Amino acid sequence: MLIGKKEFDIKNETYIMGILNVTPDSFSDGGKFNHLDAALFHVEEMLQEGADIVDVGGESTRPGHTVIGDAEEIARVVPVIEAIKQRFDVPISIDTYKSPVAREAILAGADLINDIWGFKADPDMAKLAADAKVACCLMHNRNNTEYENFLSEMVEDLRESIRLAKEAGVCDDRIIVDPGVGFGKNYEMNLQAIHHVELLKELGYPVLLATSRKSVIGLTLDLPSDQRVEGTVATTVIGVMKGCAFVRVHDIKENRRAIAMTQAILRS
Repeated sequence: MLIGKKEFDIKNETYIMGILNVTPDSFSDGGKFNHLDAALFHVEEMLQEGADIVDVGGESTRPGHTVIGDAEEIARVVPVIEAIKQRFDVPISIDTYKSPVAREAILAGADLINDIWGFKADPDMAKLAADAKVACCLMHNRNNTEYENFLSEMVEDLRESIRLAKEAGVCDDRIIVDPGVGFGKNYEMNLQAIHHVELLKELGYPVLLATSRKSVIGLTLDLPSDQRVEGTVATTVIGVMKGCAFVRVHDIKENRRAIAMTQAILRS
């Protein structure tokens, strides 16, 4: 799979998408990297520790987050994306569900659209991805936690996102799917989504698992967001064992080491 100028071996490897929140209010690191110099320093740090993609987000999507306008989100992410592209050779993902933001981010150099609504929130997003010929990550999400059969409905909801992508002209080799841990799910459902993440592979696309420091870890371990590294690493190991091609994390070094160790055991 080609993302930007980098080829990803999605059948044999698990790659790290490093999180860069340029927001004042993200649940774990809000305000830490919303200045350009701090953001660039953190990108350099993530790349040194083994990040393969940098995911730039300009609006917090934590529970109870404040929705911001397109112009403000663009003003947050575009200068950062441009600066990363000038200084580093790394694929960049834009974490947004709004097509005007994604459009400006792509013009600035973004290589992947990471849409927490799987192309369902903005009717223009799928066509934008197709026309720009960028990769996309389609995440499972709902406005509620009401399911008759959670796991099967999660898969079917993602089929709908894939249908929207393909009808707009997005090529198969540009699609990634994500179970959406922490979105439209209660605590038990989040655990099930991780435990049975391999079900998404029946869709025929690489899977991204994004659990880093999320509430399911905090509730399980009774720990605040800045003390959830070990819990995140445990989910990463599960992801590698279940065949996930990507994990999206804050703590690069620890997760990179866990991936390498897990792969060594599996390949022995």
